[in-house]
Amino acid sequence: MSAADRKEDRVRQLLEGPHPVVPAGLAASAAARGGRMLRRRRALRRAGWTLLCAAAVAFAVWAWLVRPWEVPPSGVSPPLEGW
Repeated sequence: MSAADRKEDRVRQLLEGPHPVVPAGLAASAAARGGRMLRRRRALRRAGWTLLCAAAVAFAVWAWLVRPWEVPPSGVSPPLEGW
């Protein structure tokens, strides 16, 4: 008998045998835990989107004030020609 056959026989015995007793409040506690997980995930998602939007607004304000795309003024005066 191979290992797969032994495992299959063991599974069949477990399925045909008496089923274990399920605790009375298992479904309610599982539902409560799932609700907490969903609320936590939703709060984290909202916090992430809020942080992303705040970062985008901060970047836009910085770019509007600093204007990094403009060339800074030169510290050297241009050469005088035509004198």
